[in-house]
Amino acid sequence: MMTDPIADMLTRIRNAVRVEHPHVEMPASKVKQGVADVLKREGYIWDWEVIEAEPANQIRLELKYGPNGERVIQSIRRVSKPGRRIYSKGRDLAPVLDGLGISVISTSQGVISDREARQKNVGGEVLCEVW
Repeated sequence: MMTDPIADMLTRIRNAVRVEHPHVEMPASKVKQGVADVLKREGYIWDWEVIEAEPANQIRLELKYGPNGERVIQSIRRVSKPGRRIYSKGRDLAPVLDGLGISVISTSQGVISDREARQKNVGGEVLCEVW
């Protein structure tokens, strides 16, 4: 049994980006699909898809690199952990790297970026930061 599947997802992405893999696969869940959707909307990955497999479905992320092979995802870090949950109100969300990065927030309206959370004025659990 895995204690923190979100941290596992972020570690798989971090490791795949470091060795410049074109894609990465991991077990699928609704929260991971939400995180993948935010990464796609914000331009950190090309696309994602759910692959039907046994015993569990897999999610595949198509990683994005610059024209000269530079990494789009420089850093990806878990903020809220199972031992210490971090929650924030919509108006209290600080920009990551002065707006160059994003926070991924789990809200009552789904998993969204910090920009969308500020715009909708909703708060929630801060899952991770990406830049």
